[in-house]
Amino acid sequence: MLRPTSVAALAILTAVTMFQPLSTDMYLPAMPQMTRFFATDAAGLQLTLTVFFIAFAFAQLVYGPLSDRFGRRPVLIGGVTVFLLASAACSLAQSLEALIAARFAQAFGACTGTVMLRAFVRDVFDRAHAARTMAYIGMATALAPLIAPVLGGYLAVGLGWQWIFYVLTGLGALVLLAVATQLPETNAHKDPAALDPIRLITAYLALFRSPAYLGYLLAIGFGFSGLFAFIVGSPFVVIEFLGVAPENFGYFFAIGVLGFIAGAMIAGRITLRLGIDRMVLLGTAIAMTGGLLLAGLALAGFANLAAIVAPMALYTFGHGILLPNAGAGAVSVFPRTAGVASAMIGFAQMMISAAASLLVGQFDDGTQVPMVVVVALCGAGAFLGYFLLTWPRREGT
Repeated sequence: MLRPTSVAALAILTAVTMFQPLSTDMYLPAMPQMTRFFATDAAGLQLTLTVFFIAFAFAQLVYGPLSDRFGRRPVLIGGVTVFLLASAACSLAQSLEALIAARFAQAFGACTGTVMLRAFVRDVFDRAHAARTMAYIGMATALAPLIAPVLGGYLAVGLGWQWIFYVLTGLGALVLLAVATQLPETNAHKDPAALDPIRLITAYLALFRSPAYLGYLLAIGFGFSGLFAFIVGSPFVVIEFLGVAPENFGYFFAIGVLGFIAGAMIAGRITLRLGIDRMVLLGTAIAMTGGLLLAGLALAGFANLAAIVAPMALYTFGHGILLPNAGAGAVSVFPRTAGVASAMIGFAQMMISAAASLLVGQFDDGTQVPMVVVVALCGAGAFLGYFLLTWPRREGT
């Protein structure tokens, strides 16, 4: 087994964390093609993303307490196995209903990486170093949405959308082998009562009594949901409304990903100097600015790639700063129940993301306006939620 603080161990954990962006981003360029295959419309196919978010959210409430009770390693092995099998089922789907069901199961497996990342890092690093480590892992994880739409576009055009899920199945098999043979256990204080219903309810209620925790939760939840409003709406806006070829979609999508990587890189370099709270406030302010600029340009009548891509790059830059810091800050508030605290963060961000994606789909009018307005509202929600809940306790560390 590898040392838990080794680069190799963190690389394996990063690979598991990539399941979620790969599962959502790789098939984005194929969505117009898939609407024709399944004889549905944009709103119908967008349900495969919405259901993914909902399942991802509820699964985290399961994985968090399970990892506090039995450890991080068995939960990771189980989750990766579910992801592998569900990805294979997606490739074989012949109806929209079958695809939605398989995507639900795929999300249950994919979410194990997100929950275990925060808990694993909290197990082996102190608060400030955990934030820096998560920032660097975030930079590596961002490679997934950087390459996924490009790869997915070429697979869909050259071989068909099913090959996207064949690739995900193969990746799941490789990661399962690495987790099972190399990744160590890091939970040194397994809690025999972690699954007790009364104990769970008490633990979750304690989270919501903490303004600091709620501030981190809203920053991550709304910041993440703005990103996913863009993910849901951008294939139809960029490919159908603006006329970009599916195989070229990923190159424009990658600009926003590079913004996230730049933000995460800055977070990794200056978090120890400025402190977690200041970094989260900075990140949410930048994301809100990007969202408001995005909506303002659209409402002013600018309908071109630059008016979408540039403000989203600013939004994702802010998100790259806030995400690792808010994640590390949230679990540090309740270090003895890091799995539960991490699970609730994941639940909140995916449920808000599901609501945002539904809004984009329901108000779709063939233009970019519904998407950009939802992104702007989410950016403002992240900043205001964090600021209003934490301004009395500016810590400066």
